[in-house]
Amino acid sequence: MTDPIMGRIHSTENFGTVDGPGVRFVIFAQGCRMRCQFCHNPDTWNINSKKAQMRTADDVLDEALNYRAYWGEKGGITVSGGEPLLQIDFLIDLFKKAKDKGINTTLDTCGNPFTRKEPFFSKFEELMNYTDLLLFDIKHIDTVQHKKLTKHGNENILEMAQYLSEIGKPVWVRHVLVPFRSDYDEFLDRLNEFIQSLNNVDKVEILPYHTMGRYKWDELNLKYPLEGIEPPGQDRVENAKKILQVDQYTGYQTR
Repeated sequence: MTDPIMGRIHSTENFGTVDGPGVRFVIFAQGCRMRCQFCHNPDTWNINSKKAQMRTADDVLDEALNYRAYWGEKGGITVSGGEPLLQIDFLIDLFKKAKDKGINTTLDTCGNPFTRKEPFFSKFEELMNYTDLLLFDIKHIDTVQHKKLTKHGNENILEMAQYLSEIGKPVWVRHVLVPFRSDYDEFLDRLNEFIQSLNNVDKVEILPYHTMGRYKWDELNLKYPLEGIEPPGQDRVENAKKILQVDQYTGYQTR
């Protein structure tokens, strides 16, 4: 008998309403390689944090099922983070068991761990068999600016988006709008062109940058890199929505 696969879990939320369709039970995985300047959960970065809970898929699902009555027809579980793909073995175990119980599965990812190299790629292909939807965060369309914003390039992230399009896996694209970083029409135009090249996008969401997680940087004695930058005004949010043609993506309403 093999030992169960353990996941490093930061926390859970039992009534998520912005993490996929319907009401979701949200599992926040511990660990992320990217260092987004606007991150509101820097406490999830260290995958070996002593504050993380080591849990099995069965344990997490047992907790989630306590709230199944609230999910309705479209609800289910969402794994967010941190970056869940850093724990892909746990994800496979969790989502496979969830599908066995008829639970809708959603993965919230920035795509940073993606590679077509083995052993990751075969595991990712298997994971997609048990994944109903991806919330796909594109932090910046420009590789140079993406590296400035997150300390990582975006080539493999865009490659993952193209792969998901190839296999027809439903995706909601999310883009955080950050003044003086991503909120430039030039970059939004390029992002729009890229999204338009995909055939699996059910929804596009603009997420205005906010400072609600700023206090966590202070608690961790980290220098906040966006000091003095205020959230974008409603006019800039509407501008981004117009350029990215968010109203065009309505697949989420019928799927």
